[in-house]
Amino acid sequence: MRWLVGWSSAATGGLGPGAVDPSGYDDETPHPVGSQLLWGGPDPLWAVGDWRPDEVRVVQGDAQNRIAVLGICGASDDELRRGLFTARGGALRHLTAWPGSYTAVVQAGRRITVCGDLAGARPVFHAPWNGGTSYATAALPLADLTEANLDFGHLASLLAAPDVPAALRDTTPYEGVRRVPPGHALILRAGAREITGYEPVASLAVAAPPADPARAVDAVRDALIEAVRVRLAAPRHVPGLDPGPVPGMGPAERRAARGMPVPGIGADLSGGPASGTLALLAAGLPGRPGTLLGHGTGAGERLLAVTFNDLAVGGREAELERAGALAANPRLHHVVVTGGEDTLPYADLDGPLTDEPGPSLVTAARHRARLAAGSADHFTGHGARQVLDAHPARLADLLLDRRRRHLVRPVAALTRADGSVLVPARVYGAARRLARTPYRTGMEALAERLMRRGFDEPKGAVGASLAALTWGRPGPAARWLTGEALAEVSVLLQSGADRASGGPGLRPGEFRAAAVLARHAADLRVLEQAAEVRSQRLHAPFLDNQVVRACRALPEALRVKPGARAAVLRTVLDGAGVTDLPPGWGAPSHAAGAAAARTGLRVAADSLVDLFATPLLADAGLVEARVVRKAVRSAAAGEPLPLDGLADLVSVELWLGRLLARRGSCWTGTPARARAVPAGIDPQRGALGAASGR
Repeated sequence: MRWLVGWSSAATGGLGPGAVDPSGYDDETPHPVGSQLLWGGPDPLWAVGDWRPDEVRVVQGDAQNRIAVLGICGASDDELRRGLFTARGGALRHLTAWPGSYTAVVQAGRRITVCGDLAGARPVFHAPWNGGTSYATAALPLADLTEANLDFGHLASLLAAPDVPAALRDTTPYEGVRRVPPGHALILRAGAREITGYEPVASLAVAAPPADPARAVDAVRDALIEAVRVRLAAPRHVPGLDPGPVPGMGPAERRAARGMPVPGIGADLSGGPASGTLALLAAGLPGRPGTLLGHGTGAGERLLAVTFNDLAVGGREAELERAGALAANPRLHHVVVTGGEDTLPYADLDGPLTDEPGPSLVTAARHRARLAAGSADHFTGHGARQVLDAHPARLADLLLDRRRRHLVRPVAALTRADGSVLVPARVYGAARRLARTPYRTGMEALAERLMRRGFDEPKGAVGASLAALTWGRPGPAARWLTGEALAEVSVLLQSGADRASGGPGLRPGEFRAAAVLARHAADLRVLEQAAEVRSQRLHAPFLDNQVVRACRALPEALRVKPGARAAVLRTVLDGAGVTDLPPGWGAPSHAAGAAAARTGLRVAADSLVDLFATPLLADAGLVEARVVRKAVRSAAAGEPLPLDGLADLVSVELWLGRLLARRGSCWTGTPARARAVPAGIDPQRGALGAASGR
C-alpha cells in the first residue's frame, strides 16, 4: 500500500504541539512507519510506502507556499508552480484537470488543501487529532493514530445499501474517520476543516443545452489518449534484480514464481472493448510502450498483453477468440494465463489486510494469478462500464428534459429481450414515476422497504431495469441482515433525507450513476491492495478525472442507445487509426463471471460454512450465523440467490478477521504503537443487538 498522511495542528507559533521539526523527528512525535517527510513544521506531510521517485514531486513557490503531487501527473513543474499560485487565491478545479491519476496537496501559509478525485479511486480521509485535524489517502493510518473502534453502523449500511450515499454518508469502517466525497477537496486552516466541491453544479430547473454527440465523443477520445500517453511518458521501471537461475525455469517462469512483474508496460486483453481499447492505444501511440530490450520476454518494445483463460468454467470462447485476433497486432506480445479450480472465486481466501472491505476480496487470488504475468505498469479497463454506460435511471432524466423520443431504442431493446408487448408501458411508467418522485420521498420509501424486508425483485433484464428506476435500492446482502441492523440503516436513511430535503443536486440518473461509479472505484482500490504484486502499478485510465469529465459530457440520448459503450470506443480507436477490429467486438459478457462465481461457491461451500461457524459479523450484531450458513448451502445447491450479496458478506467477514488478527501499527513514537480497534469487537447491544445465532 502507498498513501500520504499529514495533519494541520492548531498551533499558531513555532512548531507547536505535535509538530515535526524538518531537520529530524522528535522522540515525542508520532511519525509513520516507512515514510519519507515531504515537509515539516506545524503542518507536516509524509509519503508512506514504496513510492517511485517520479511519483512524488514537491514544487516550492516560496517559503510559505508549496505543492506536492503524488501519483502519475502530466503537469510540468512550471504548470505545478502556476497551479500553486492560482490555488492560493482559492481556485481548485485546475488542480484536478491535469492528465493522469494523482493526489495534489497545496500548502499556502497555514492553509492546507487536499484534492480528491471525481471517481473515488483516490479518496481523502480526515479525523480530529490533538486539537487539529489529521488527513490521509488511507483510512487505516488515521484509525491507528486515533485508536478508532469499528463503526458498526457503516458496516451495516455497506451491506444493506452499498450504492446509497444517504446510508453511507461520509463514514468509514472506523469511528471518527471520515471520507471526503468524490469531487470535493479538504481545506484545513490551523486545524479547522472545511469540505468544498470543485465541480460546477448544473441547475435542475433548466435543462442543459444539448451537446453535440460527435464533439463529445471526440473529447472522450482526446482525454483517453492523453491518459494513456502520460503513462507512456513516465520513466520505465525494472522491478528488482533477478536473484539467479532456477533449474528448469526460464526468466519469465522465475519472475512469475517469485511474484515479480515483467519490466515495462503491458495491458489486460480480455477480449472486451475496454481492455482492448487501452491495449491497442498503448501499443499504437508513438514511443516505446512495451518491455525493455534486454529484459523479460525478449519481445523488445512490443506491449505485453495478458489474457486470462479460465479452464474451470466455460462460456468465454468468443471473448478468447477476439483477444487472439486483437493480439495478432505486431506491436503486441500475447501471453495467455490459464487457471483451474485453484483460481476460482472463494478458492483462496488468504491475503493481506486492505484499507477497507470490498467484494473483490473473494476474487483477489484470481486477479493476482493474471497480474503476476503482467508488466511493471499494467493497464486495466476497470471503470469503462461505469463511466460510459447508461444507468437505467437515466431514462427518467430524459423525461425530465422532455426528450421522450430517445426512450424508443432502449425500450425496444428491452422488449426484444423480454418478448412481452407490455414492456414499453412498464418501463415508461417506472421512469415517469421516478422523474416525479422527490429525493426525500425516495429515501423514505427505501427506509420503509428495509424495515418490512421487501427484497423480492423482478427477474431478467427488464426486471433489473425496473428495479434500478428508483432513487435507491437495497443491496444484495440486505436480505440476510438482522432486523436490528436494517432498523439502524433505515434510521440513517430517514435522517439523511431530512438533512438533504432539497435533494442531492443531481437528476436521478446522474445521481445513481455517480453512486455506482464511486462504489466501483472503492472496490477497485480494495482489489489493488488485495491482489498487489510487488513493484507493479495498475493503471485505470477510465477513472482519471479528465476522462470521467469527458464521459459525463456525453449526451443522454447517446448513452441510452444499445451498444453505446462499444460504439464510443470504436470511434475512439478510429480516431487513433485503429480500424481492423474482430467480429463481435464489444459484445456483453456477464454470464461467464456469474458462472465462475457460482462454481467457486459450490467448490468452496464447506470452507465458507466453516468461516461462518463463529462469525465476527454475528458478534457485531449484523447477521445470524445460522442464516448465513443456510444461504451458503442453498446457493451451492443451485438456488437462485444473489451471489453478489454472499460475496459482500464473505468479504466483510474476511476483512474483520484480518483486521483483528493484525498486531502492528502504521505509527511509531508517542502514543507507542497505537492501533485501530484496540479492544476488538464487543458484543453489541441496542440498535445493533447481539444476534450470534450460534
